[in-house]
Parts: sequence; structure tokens; C-alpha cells
Amino acid sequence: MSAATSEARPAPKGQVFKTMQKVGKAFMLPIAILPAAGLLLGIGGALSNPTTVAAYPVLDNPALQGIFTVMADAGSIIFAHLALLLSVGLCIGLAKRDKGTAALAGVVGYLVMTGTTASLLKVFNPDGQDIDTGIIGALVIGAVAVTLHNKYHNIQLPAVLGFFGGSRFVPIVTAGSALLIGAAFYLIWPPFQHLLVNAGEGMASLGVVGTFLYGFLLRLSGAVGLHHTIYPMFWYTELGGVESVAGETIVGAQKIFFAQLADPTHQGLFTEGTRYFAGRFDTMMFGLPGAALAMYHCVPKERRRRYAGLFLGVALTSFITGITEPLEFMFLFVAPLLYVVHALFDGLSFAIADLLQIRIGNTFSGGLIDYLLFGVFQGQEKTHWLYVLPVGIIWFCLYYVVFRWYVRRFHVATPGHLSDTEGDGGAEASSDGTPKEEALRDEAEQILAALGGEENIEDVDACITRLRVAVRDSDKVDRETLKRLGAAAVLDVSGGIQAVYGAKAVLYKSAIVDILGIDD
Repeated sequence: MSAATSEARPAPKGQVFKTMQKVGKAFMLPIAILPAAGLLLGIGGALSNPTTVAAYPVLDNPALQGIFTVMADAGSIIFAHLALLLSVGLCIGLAKRDKGTAALAGVVGYLVMTGTTASLLKVFNPDGQDIDTGIIGALVIGAVAVTLHNKYHNIQLPAVLGFFGGSRFVPIVTAGSALLIGAAFYLIWPPFQHLLVNAGEGMASLGVVGTFLYGFLLRLSGAVGLHHTIYPMFWYTELGGVESVAGETIVGAQKIFFAQLADPTHQGLFTEGTRYFAGRFDTMMFGLPGAALAMYHCVPKERRRRYAGLFLGVALTSFITGITEPLEFMFLFVAPLLYVVHALFDGLSFAIADLLQIRIGNTFSGGLIDYLLFGVFQGQEKTHWLYVLPVGIIWFCLYYVVFRWYVRRFHVATPGHLSDTEGDGGAEASSDGTPKEEALRDEAEQILAALGGEENIEDVDACITRLRVAVRDSDKVDRETLKRLGAAAVLDVSGGIQAVYGAKAVLYKSAIVDILGIDD
């Protein structure tokens, strides 16, 4: 598939939807860094906090405190530069070729843009409030940089300027564009920032109703993989709140939480912005595992042994890591209404957590790891982490009763319920001892064939659990074969296919890209 052919083709139907998916997936690249950064900040911040040290004198050791302080600082620096990382991630995710140059253009563009706004502020309004465009600025400059990259990475200049042609031209033209964007942000951002603050205050004024709507809509949008384009607006912009921490104005729910986490003088509960996180824990750690047990108990007893590992695996994944898609896709397509009920329960979980003032933040999701790091380890007086447990028990029972009744009452075809639907599962190695790499490539070739072959592929991508493929003709896709090859579900979206392969989705994507000879 040549670049020329790709550019000559008219935009397929659903291009906007596919672009939104790509943006969401591109943001997942830098967001995937956050668990490691949060681990450093969570452990380092908790164990270097003066209150913790006073409670546990064994920690009052200069060497230990030095280590914990370094850990906390190393983690917090990631959150301090998150907008830059998001800009780079967008460029890498949307670049068609030469992704390294696109990433460099994103860095150059972001630095020039922020430098321009800061300089204009210093010259014309030295007493004014600092301008922090956050994720909006990252999105704008990243989109501009990657658009310029895709258009000009092969540009040919006159011979006298030949050295600056090709990929070298991209950071240069991006820097020039960033000057203009920075100047534009200097003019338009203050009123827009005021609008965002008012919007955040408006949602806050709705109280638990606003929190419920956030949780419900976030879960509902996850059905089509668009949740990654929603929550960053609350996590990293004024929609998630504005607060002064250690003398510095911080915007965005997650940024505020981690700024407070890194502040050793912080007393009392963490910010109420954690209402955009705290509701996740009961759903992911208790509710969905209860649903998994219910679906397992709906399997006839003579077949349960074959399905025990499947249900245990997805339940543990949800409980420990907060990755819910493998479990959710067991019932989403066979019982969409049940997924809506699940979204309602999730919204209710957010509302209850808000009412109980549970103030647990998170880096990526609402599993046990984040619960321990940002709830238990920070102390009951700061997070109210104990309140999660009784609600969690209720949530486990609620999900179990509702799911078991619904699946049986409406004869829902969850795995193993109505027939022996267990597939091959995509074995990691062949039975004759073929190395895993060769087995993976063989599986990827079978998946590619099931997608209609090379001529039917427009683009191949993946997020944490889904293989996302833009196809020319969705009628050529063999969905049953994709499921036989291990897909928990196959979702038709406008102009493309999403196949849920769990953690192997990224591996299959890389293998298919290699088979097609596409620059990744």
C-alpha cells in the first residue's frame, strides 16, 4: 500500500469516527506511562510523608528518606510534563511514516508554543495569570505537527536548500506554526479558560448528579472505545477543577491529586476532583468480578470446568489492574441492554463514592494496585479508603444477582451458557513446539486473512485490548474466524472492525504491520 495510493483515495465513510478512535489510542501511549510514574510517586510520597514517618519510626532514616524522596520526585516530573507527553503521543499515533521525526516535531512545536505564550505574557501582561493550555494545547499543537509531518515529510526543496528538505523540514515548519499558535492562545485562552472553569463549576454545582452522569457516560462511551477522548478533558483541564497546591495553581483532577500527593504539608482529605476516579474501584474490583461469577454459574455444570480459567482470568484482570474490556465484551454484544444497566451501576458507584467523600485518585484505572497505592497507603483520614469495602460487597452481590437473573431470564449467549462456545483462544505456541514468535506470526496471518486479506486493509492499529482495523469492505471480514482465533468479541464500527484480543492485541498489530510491510 503506497503512500500515493493512500493519499489519492477519497476519505472513507466514518472517517471522523475512526480519527476520534485514533486520537484516543494515541493518548493511550503516554497515559500508559502513568502507572509507573504513579507507582514511584505513590510509594515515595506515602513513605516520605512526615505523618507516615512519625507513625512508623523505622522509616526515619536519611538513606531511606533520600530514596523515597527521589522516587516521589521522579514520579511527579512525569505529571508535570504530561501535556508535552500527550503532544508527542498524538504525533506518534497519527503519523503515517517516520514516527520519530513526527515526535520531534511535536516536542519542538510544544516548546515553541508554550515559550511564545509565556514571552507574550511577560512583555504585555507581566502581572497576569500564567497561561497553561494543558491537554487542549497538546491536542492542537500535536494535531498541527502531525498534519504538517504527514504532508511535508517527503518535500523536495530547491538544491540550494536541499539540506532542509524531507523530514528536516517538518520541525522547522512546525516551529513557525507554533509561534502563531502560541500567539493565538495568548489572545483566546484566558476567556476560554474562564469558560472551562465555569463549565467545571457547573458540573460541580450538580453535585452527585453530575458525578453520576460522568460515570454513566464514560462507561457507555467505552462500548465503542471513545472513552479515551472524554476523561482526559476532566483529568487534565479546568473541567476537573482548579486548585492552589503548595502555592501553585494546578488545573485538572488528576494533576491536582498528584500535586497534593507530592505535597508533604497537605492535611485532610484529598481534593474533591477525585470524584472522577473514586467511583471506579467498586465497579472494577467488586462489581464486574461478581458479574463474571454470575456468568460462570450460568454455564451448565458439565461444561464449567472448561470455562473456569476463562472467567477467573477476566475477573482477576478487572480486580487487579482495572482493565475491564475482556470481561465486558463477554456480554456487550449478546446483551447490549445489560451493558446499559452496567453503565447505570457504574454511574451510581461514582455518585455513592462522592456522597461518602471517598477521595482515592488513580493513574490509569480502578484496580487493586491503584487502590492500595492511592487509597490504603495514603491513610483513611486522607482518602476514606475503608468506605470502598462495604460498598464493594454490596456491589458484588448486586452485579451477581442482576447478571445471573438477566442471563438466565433472557437466554443470553454468554460464554458456555447456551452451547459450548469456547474457542481456540489463540494459543501462544503450537503443539509441535513452534517458537512463540513464529506461532504469533502464524496467528497474525490467519487474522489478516479473516480480515479480508491485505487488499482489504486500510489501516491497522491497537489499544490495550483491541485490534482496530480500518477496512475497505467490512462484508469481507470473517467474524467467526476472528472469534475462533481468540477474539472475545468483534465490533463493527463505521468503516472498521475492532477485535478484542486482550493483551495480545498490540502483538497482533505489530505482526500484521510487519507482514504488510507498513512503517509502524
